[in-house]
Amino acid sequence: MDADTAVNGAGGEGGEGGGAAPVRLRLDLAYDGTDFSGWAEQPGRRTVQGELEAALARVLRLAAPRLTVAGRTDAGVHARGQVAHLDVPAAVWAAEGDRLLRRLAGVLPPDVRVRSVAPAPEGFDARFSPLFRRYAYRVSDAPGGVDPLRRRDVLWNRRPLDVDRMNEAAAALTGEHDFAAYCRRREGATTVRELLRLHWAVEGDHLYTATVQADAFCHNMVRALVGALLAVGEGRREPDWPGRVLAAGVRDSGVHVIPPHGLTLEEVAYPPPEQLAARARATRRIRTLSSAPEV
Repeated sequence: MDADTAVNGAGGEGGEGGGAAPVRLRLDLAYDGTDFSGWAEQPGRRTVQGELEAALARVLRLAAPRLTVAGRTDAGVHARGQVAHLDVPAAVWAAEGDRLLRRLAGVLPPDVRVRSVAPAPEGFDARFSPLFRRYAYRVSDAPGGVDPLRRRDVLWNRRPLDVDRMNEAAAALTGEHDFAAYCRRREGATTVRELLRLHWAVEGDHLYTATVQADAFCHNMVRALVGALLAVGEGRREPDWPGRVLAAGVRDSGVHVIPPHGLTLEEVAYPPPEQLAARARATRRIRTLSSAPEV
């Protein structure tokens, strides 16, 4: 998962023929990713973006609505705090705004919901304005397996886990680093990220949640980090191993990208309205490390 996606033209520009400026809408979204081939539209595949844009086209009677999302989630990854934006003609919003949420609920499939929709503050960009994204990865080491009612959003780990060992290892990974060892590289894209939080907590009997929070994520980063920590929690690796892998800066065969279904995008946080445009400009800069990573 990552925050890379196509960006639509910014709102606030004149409409066609010098008419009213388009309205930029913020949509707060939730979905069960089990039966989706990820967020991004793909020919011949069912995607979250495809379902939402088809529903918006039907309800708003727009030819080709295009959503810009805070973070493109992979196939099987869930969200309850996803955010997207959409630019629509002012006349369309004036005519449909009051009933849009209920109309979307009536045409969308039950595994994707628009939780709220409203005009966004000036300067808002769902992709570039966030301060951070927060994910949760849920794991159970119950001897008998995962509760059947949680099988879609909890990974079963066959071996017992030691949360204290995993948190000891996680402490070495926070901060701004080049996460090349935990990301799938993309040509022309940086792997420098600021990992703001990585912490395991006990959520219930044999149920553990890793909170992973960063300004942005590169592809497979969360699932690779959690996979490395699970190896420590099982006792197969020492707590200093994930930090040593990070410092090496190359993919390690011992780091496994774990399955997507335990992962949920919980929150995308934005600054106050007056800081949105400045935050978007700052996010667009090419990242470089100011100093060597500390591990």
